[in-house]
Amino acid sequence: MHLRLVLPSFALVLTLAGCAGTVALQPADDANNPGCAEVMVRLPDTIAGAERRTTNAQSTAAWGDPATIILRCGLVSPEASSLPCFSVNGIDWLRDDSQAPTYRFITFGRTPATEVLIDSTAASGTGAIDALGTSVGSVPATSKCLAADDVFGN
Repeated sequence: MHLRLVLPSFALVLTLAGCAGTVALQPADDANNPGCAEVMVRLPDTIAGAERRTTNAQSTAAWGDPATIILRCGLVSPEASSLPCFSVNGIDWLRDDSQAPTYRFITFGRTPATEVLIDSTAASGTGAIDALGTSVGSVPATSKCLAADDVFGN
């Protein structure tokens, strides 16, 4: 008789314990875009040894404890930027280092855009965005980064 009472209580404790590590994030404005669903189903379970964690917002993900890599899909795709733009395995990224050692990367030329925040004291920025390439690459590229020579000629 006691076993029947203990098992449901044990299940409730496990359920509540699973919620304790949820990372609170804000979804992007276009988080319900079908392209984000394609990104989310392809996300890796680990990045640079950091395990993926549960988040409380649509089209978001986090890795590490504390969270050292955060992803949000559904941002407006930047059309032009003064931020440095570079390609990692065919994915173009803008890099914002204004909050270093936390770096912000945003996909360029893909709609919806995906943002990745990386604490560089715990993970390599290039390594993390490389690990996310298959996921964010599921959103087709419509444009690419241009060098000054591409715009102004030689």
